[in-house]
Amino acid sequence: MEKQVVKNPILIYTEQTPNPETLKFVSNRMLYKGTADFKEEEWAKEWSPFASKLFENPSVKGVYFCNNFVTVTKEFNYAWEDIMLRLKEDIKSYIEEEIVAVNDGYAEAIEQLDAERGEEMNYSEEDAETVKKIKELIDTYVKPAVEMDGGNIEFKSFHEGIVTVLLQGACSGCPSSTQTLKGGIEGMLKRMIPDVKEVVAEMG
Repeated sequence: MEKQVVKNPILIYTEQTPNPETLKFVSNRMLYKGTADFKEEEWAKEWSPFASKLFENPSVKGVYFCNNFVTVTKEFNYAWEDIMLRLKEDIKSYIEEEIVAVNDGYAEAIEQLDAERGEEMNYSEEDAETVKKIKELIDTYVKPAVEMDGGNIEFKSFHEGIVTVLLQGACSGCPSSTQTLKGGIEGMLKRMIPDVKEVVAEMG
């Protein structure tokens, strides 16, 4: 007799994020190893069957994947109490149906896009050591906290003492992200790396 593989039931729970327009849906399954941000339906259609299906809901404005959670940003004229349960059910059924969160080749496509935008050398040779330290600090201290809030932060560039970071997921457009950026991240980087004068953000 063949042994039947019993899969654990899929569990989904929601977590608030500091951004009132964004909610984090956490599952007990790995959705995508890494981070993937979809702000437009067209981009989702190309790279994410899962996000495409979510975009069919008129309340959905943005979808962001990271490991075992998906962060959904809603259109501001919808209330979470009206749409949350439906989204939760949808997300659960997409995971059960094993709909692909992010197509293969996405990370490479993003890298290529960045290269085309000329962002490969976004700091000078003499700043290479400083940039290495900045990236290490962001990855070690900032990223895990930001991920807890359903977002992501990436180093973008360093020029004349100014660090530019990219905010994605719940952090993008979040009212408290400026506070976190200036109070927390900028303060820490200035303390640890004297060359840093300021931290500014671009929304992903």
